[in-house]
Amino acid sequence: MTRQIPKDIQEYPFDLILIGAGINGAGIARDAAMRGLRVLLLDKGDISNGTTQWATRLIHGGLRYLEYYEVPLVRESLHDREILLHIAPHLVRPLGFLVPIYKRSKHGPMMIWLGMVGYDMLSFDKSMENHRMFSREKALEREPGLNPENLEGAAFYYDAQVEYAERIAVENAISAREHGATVLTYTKVERLIREGRSVVGVEFSDVLGGGRKYQVRAPVTVNVSGPWVDEVLGENSPKRMIGGTKGSHIIVDPFPGAPKNEALYVEARKDGRPYFIVPWNGRYLIGTTDIRYEGDLDYVSADEDEIEYLLDETNYVIPSANLTRDKVLFTYSGVRPLPYQPEGAEGSVTRSHIIYDHAGEDPKLGGLISIIGGKLTTYRNLSRQTVDKVYRKLGQKPPACHTGDIPLPGGAADDFESFAARFKAESGLADELAERLLKIYGTRAPEVISLAGDDPSLKMPLTSPATIETGIIGAEVIFAFRQEMAQTLSDVLLRRTMVGLGPNVALDVAEAAAGVAVKHLDWDEERARREVENYRDYVRRYTPKALREEAAKT
Repeated sequence: MTRQIPKDIQEYPFDLILIGAGINGAGIARDAAMRGLRVLLLDKGDISNGTTQWATRLIHGGLRYLEYYEVPLVRESLHDREILLHIAPHLVRPLGFLVPIYKRSKHGPMMIWLGMVGYDMLSFDKSMENHRMFSREKALEREPGLNPENLEGAAFYYDAQVEYAERIAVENAISAREHGATVLTYTKVERLIREGRSVVGVEFSDVLGGGRKYQVRAPVTVNVSGPWVDEVLGENSPKRMIGGTKGSHIIVDPFPGAPKNEALYVEARKDGRPYFIVPWNGRYLIGTTDIRYEGDLDYVSADEDEIEYLLDETNYVIPSANLTRDKVLFTYSGVRPLPYQPEGAEGSVTRSHIIYDHAGEDPKLGGLISIIGGKLTTYRNLSRQTVDKVYRKLGQKPPACHTGDIPLPGGAADDFESFAARFKAESGLADELAERLLKIYGTRAPEVISLAGDDPSLKMPLTSPATIETGIIGAEVIFAFRQEMAQTLSDVLLRRTMVGLGPNVALDVAEAAAGVAVKHLDWDEERARREVENYRDYVRRYTPKALREEAAKT
């Protein structure tokens, strides 16, 4: 495996340069490439290693956005939610949500009911059931772990979950590449190239190649770098565009009173902010907070007061939980790329996206677009609107968008359930391992197995005991590098095989995975050692229990 930046890249006639390979950048790249544009996608890190991997991992309409009268955003989100259920059936699945209603709640039973009715009306084309309302008794019968004190009832509705949000971005990038896009990770944009009255390209450095610089050109450049939008713009923009808020999550093992097959959508006592308790990846994800953030965008971690806030609120709504700091397996935290709004409540900042054409404000910035805000659920519609605008800036009529019709690479099956059953029967793997590959790679799972060839060790899990969350096999490491544009061990563990989201954040498998790369990808022992150490350094921001216990012993 070698680092590959095309030798003639500086002469290549790109139509569109995209800065940022999160879900929005990858989605735009896919849409643009599918419509025939010559696309270059750059990111200073890996695909999805910014805001995308810090999401609450929900594909949802945004029930609470109705409170702020963002009806078009809710409708847009619910429409795209339905599309994602069909184009990515291996990654996006329906999930039920129970909303307990307490006397202290900001929204009483009537207001919740009206919201539910509105939500059903706005999701008229959905494939899931309408909402239901429960009395106090029925709510406790359904979820006996709920705090009964002052409980008035509950509402139940369906949204969807994407356990591995990173994989949505990765598969969009893979599809973009399959349609002709050039995708280069670990390429940091150093500056925008301006000539006359327009931005005509960018200068980027090869982060993994000693910092060598390249200049590439295109008539349109889209700055879709999320929280880093202002950093990329530098002195080219006279005003601040991003005013992100920080959201933190905690991950815990199953606990007494936890919801079994549905999520809880709860209003916090302290500030009335809604948060979620979600069954996720065999465990529970609890979050998120919403705090204005002015710190280091490249190293965001959950503060102890945020962790205590989430623990306290959960222990109140589920008294038998008795969650303490030592029961937190790991945390993660990121910054939402919201529009800059110096005043007002954090939750009131719009979650709608803005496709900002700089030429309207500064004639010297023709050819430059910045993407502000947006949410995981609506990436496809944002991509469609952006590519339409790109075509208009190129003086062309936009061709039709087909990203809602053509499945993502792992979702390409007429009947995914039938495919899954066939794969389990024919793969030769234990059910847990076969199920794991299906959850991550979908219809591309057989391609992973094929890389094992005649080497049975590549079909064996690298950890014992192996579970659906932790049962990574050696062939996946090879697949990540050869087929999915991984460049580092962190890419493999956190954003390809997803084993980094297991209870030990892959600290128990990092060395074994690096060993596969030594044996099959020509790594030397020094690189393997360095990659493992870099991975351990990276996941310290998660404050994983495994490292906390390790530190306590020394």
